[in-house]
Amino acid sequence: MPVWDDLVGQERLSAQLDAAARDADAIVTAAAADAPPPEGSKMTHAWLFTGPPGSGRLTAARAFAAALQCVSPDRALGASPGCGFCDGCHTTLVGTHADVSAVAAVGAEILVRDMRDTVRKSFTSPANGRWQVILVEDAERLNEKSANAVLKAVEEPAPRTVWLLCAPSLDDVLPTIRSRCRHVSLLTPSVDAVADMLVRREGIEPDMAAAAARATQGHIDQARRLATDPRARERRAAVLKLPLRVDEVGGCLKAAQELVDAATEASKQLAEEIDVKETEELKTALGAVQGGRMPRGTAGVMKELEEKQKRRRTRAQRDSLELALTDLTGFYRDVLVLQLGSRTALANTEAQDALERLARGTTPEATLRRIDAIAACREALDRNVAPLLAVEAMTMALRAG
Repeated sequence: MPVWDDLVGQERLSAQLDAAARDADAIVTAAAADAPPPEGSKMTHAWLFTGPPGSGRLTAARAFAAALQCVSPDRALGASPGCGFCDGCHTTLVGTHADVSAVAAVGAEILVRDMRDTVRKSFTSPANGRWQVILVEDAERLNEKSANAVLKAVEEPAPRTVWLLCAPSLDDVLPTIRSRCRHVSLLTPSVDAVADMLVRREGIEPDMAAAAARATQGHIDQARRLATDPRARERRAAVLKLPLRVDEVGGCLKAAQELVDAATEASKQLAEEIDVKETEELKTALGAVQGGRMPRGTAGVMKELEEKQKRRRTRAQRDSLELALTDLTGFYRDVLVLQLGSRTALANTEAQDALERLARGTTPEATLRRIDAIAACREALDRNVAPLLAVEAMTMALRAG
């Protein structure tokens, strides 16, 4: 199955990337034969993938990386790179290709120390792949120092190095970086396209797939999680009950505490899955003796790992809260749809009784103020306000209307 099949509802973009991958393949083939590169190539050394959350910008970037590393023999017969089955495609898609380096924010920012080794690697030739690919998953989280490091590498790249940056919008990336990248924009896929993907790729029952796609309004990753994870459905159901629990001050504070506790628990689950394995692997690499004693001089390395894990847990908690805020926004959006008599389809049909109750008991102006309160909570979290304080302020604002 070609790698482009992973791009849900992005037919135009798939065609653009496919053409660039063909030209990239021709460039490498010409270099191997000591021939001049083809003229008018659609390939370039830096790409910027933008699109709203859930549009699949990271999936698109990784599919393009796989096409660049494709070694399928069918290419010689005119087939497009990106078969999805060869060793180059497979290892790129699962994240184990030696010449594809992915960088993601561990905490709120990508620090320069997180980028240092990757930038250094970008100036080297591919070890065994066709291109040296650097994938920055959260380019909007580059801080000043790490962004400057990336800028220097993008300005003067090695001949066979390709930078793939992912960010929500052009404004989230430094002008000096985005001016050196070819911009490709993704659209939010339709609900029907996401539901079809869940049925075909995940084997989800059509009714469940349609409900998950509708509830997440085309957010691919959230729809997949909602359709496949019962715990995700339980957490979402609890969030959708919150608007009916803020009639009193005590209810506001209790609902806020439960929301933050649920996010904290989600981050702990992530830590249990990753941190223990990561710590044991580092101890083994440092030569820890049986019984857990560490060699001298390794305390600093272990402390650095602990700090990284702490930042990751904080990020996981914020991401969980962000997901809850998105669900709340969708709930009040449905309330507004009912209040205005719009023909727009409801996202949260399973909560229609609660939606109709709030629609009858409040005004559209009050609903808009509640949506603004959720946005204000999101901004407070971005400014590193204590999560409980930010969520309590939001629930009190939801009560006031």
